[in-house]
Amino acid sequence: MGVCTSRPTPGVALVTVDFPPVNAFPVKGWYALADAVRTAGRDPEVRCVVLTAEGRGFNAGVDIKELQRDPGHTSLIGANSGCAEAFAAVYECEVPVVAAVAGHCLGGGIGLVGNADAIVAAEDAVFGLPELDRGALGAATHLARLVPQHLMRALYYTSRTATAAELHAHGSVWQVVPRAGLLDAALGLAGEIAAKDGGLLRLAKAALNGIDPVDVRRSYRFEQGFTFEANLSGVADRVRDTFGKEGSP
Repeated sequence: MGVCTSRPTPGVALVTVDFPPVNAFPVKGWYALADAVRTAGRDPEVRCVVLTAEGRGFNAGVDIKELQRDPGHTSLIGANSGCAEAFAAVYECEVPVVAAVAGHCLGGGIGLVGNADAIVAAEDAVFGLPELDRGALGAATHLARLVPQHLMRALYYTSRTATAAELHAHGSVWQVVPRAGLLDAALGLAGEIAAKDGGLLRLAKAALNGIDPVDVRRSYRFEQGFTFEANLSGVADRVRDTFGKEGSP
């Protein structure tokens, strides 16, 4: 359980997360993922990183129960900072990052894949931000990198999800494959990338980040300020207390 890194093929680092039962990350998990991705990207032998997950789904966001067990704001601040670091680690990784997504990719999962360089998804993958049903805000910055603006807003306000096939149609998912073939497909793309010159790949990653029209780190931190405001006002606790109860969204 946790975050581990392996080297399945030359030039490729595979970062795998496993936080049963649904990959809802505790605060320490976000920081562990950030450290793993940054470490892999700094390795001169690595030319591409693949990010994937064990279990039922890719990511279910933050561990809501951890927040509920904290009578103050320590866990919320930790989750906010941890998410920001993990998302930034993917975006700022010195080499391209391929996200291999199966099952649910929700909340913080959108932050990860929205900052990845490419996404390979299983046919059962679904993507969405149920933040308004969880007493939170955030990651619209990253959802906007996956779908057009008006669709992003509709998905955000309704907490609905989009399928891998729908995101493929919008051009944000590179390939949709059967779940059993997900890792092979992701490693195949990573291997194609890793065949390029490592120094040139690093320059390419820096160049592409430099021409991005949105500063994703700053944009996401702006969103997070409203999450904390929702907590201070009490509305976040009111919504979050319904999480997991019968009849809740």
